[in-house]
Amino acid sequence: MIVNRSHTLNRSSIADPDQLLAAVANLAGGEPLRWYVSDANANKIVIESTEYTGSLPASSARPPLPLGGADVVVSIIPTGIGCEIGGYAGDAGPATALLAAAADCVVTNPNAVNASNFIADDSRILYTEGSCIDAFVRGDVNLYRPRANRVGVIVEKADPEAIEHVLNVINAVRAVHGVDVIDYVVTEDPIGSHCERTESGAYVGSIERPDLLLDSAQTLLDRGATAIAVTTNVQDLRPEDYASHFLGKHPNPVGGVEAVISHLIVKAKGVPTAHAPMMNFKNLSLNDRIVDARSAGEFVSTSGLACVLIGLRHAPQIFQDRTPCRLSAGIGIEDVVAVVAPAGALGGVPVLEAARRGIPVIAVRGNTTILDVGAQALGLLNVIEVSGYAEAAGVILALRNGISLDTIDRPMVTLGREARYVHDRG
Repeated sequence: MIVNRSHTLNRSSIADPDQLLAAVANLAGGEPLRWYVSDANANKIVIESTEYTGSLPASSARPPLPLGGADVVVSIIPTGIGCEIGGYAGDAGPATALLAAAADCVVTNPNAVNASNFIADDSRILYTEGSCIDAFVRGDVNLYRPRANRVGVIVEKADPEAIEHVLNVINAVRAVHGVDVIDYVVTEDPIGSHCERTESGAYVGSIERPDLLLDSAQTLLDRGATAIAVTTNVQDLRPEDYASHFLGKHPNPVGGVEAVISHLIVKAKGVPTAHAPMMNFKNLSLNDRIVDARSAGEFVSTSGLACVLIGLRHAPQIFQDRTPCRLSAGIGIEDVVAVVAPAGALGGVPVLEAARRGIPVIAVRGNTTILDVGAQALGLLNVIEVSGYAEAAGVILALRNGISLDTIDRPMVTLGREARYVHDRG
């Protein structure tokens, strides 16, 4: 069973990221699939979480492969919270490519680059599902890029016309991009994926039949799949909300449930996973059929599946002992130069773990969201605020080349003088 909960913590009992992470671990009524801080002030910290009440298998021990010594950036684009950049359909692709150009590679969420029939695909972008990113920044796993994954597709039971369209998309991706889709299964019953909206205004989700989802994934793994694509028809979408989303005025309603589906499979099966809407929602009342540019990729595509199949082809593996495919040298938390995130959405696992480890956090003010959970509200140190992703790329170049940011900004402190200048980078 999937449940969504809201927890309010006493702010006075939480002084640093270590205490916050420990408090969240103690609160969980089940296996937390996804959580974040939705509100924080001097009195309280509010946690919104999606939890699975069943039991998941423990991670198996695995011998580490050699690490590549790469300079890695983790770029977080949370889904379902209305990110100005990346909250629509692959519209964080250019910003992600810029960060990747400033580093050796960038680890980022699928929704940052997914745009239905389109995808911002780059060999330096590691297409990595959210719970994999959480485990990576905790230091629990390394990420290993395969030469190619063998993708299995879970297709939710639907009307014949929708199934036929899915199969045509699968065959088109095989024929044009050469993706190895080894097999698909159509579930005997609907999975029942629903979008839900929390008190903070963020979108989360629930699944009626998580058992059906996990059984289907295991069937494909038994047939040789090393990555899992899932396509379902998300229910409880309000047409007026989706119309507002296409006009650039509302968070993506389906993002939250997509994250829950992928988090569940990754936690249970340990393989790369991503979700796509089977048929993109088109029952909209729009006076202007030219939608916001950030949503155009989704608007002109019938299904959301193609980008997921292309993205999963090289999505990194985490449990190499389970994976019958050739893997490259991996990357680990010690390779991370910085974590980049929207300045008002710093209450997730990657940022808190980075702060705990002393890894620089680059907070992008220009990527606004519906949340307002910044460094000051959480008492985070080592946060570098920048105006946009172009400035973030410059900071990354400085960090990886050992150039002190204090020597770039003005005024610059002159050591040895009695009068000292204090510069606030925020």
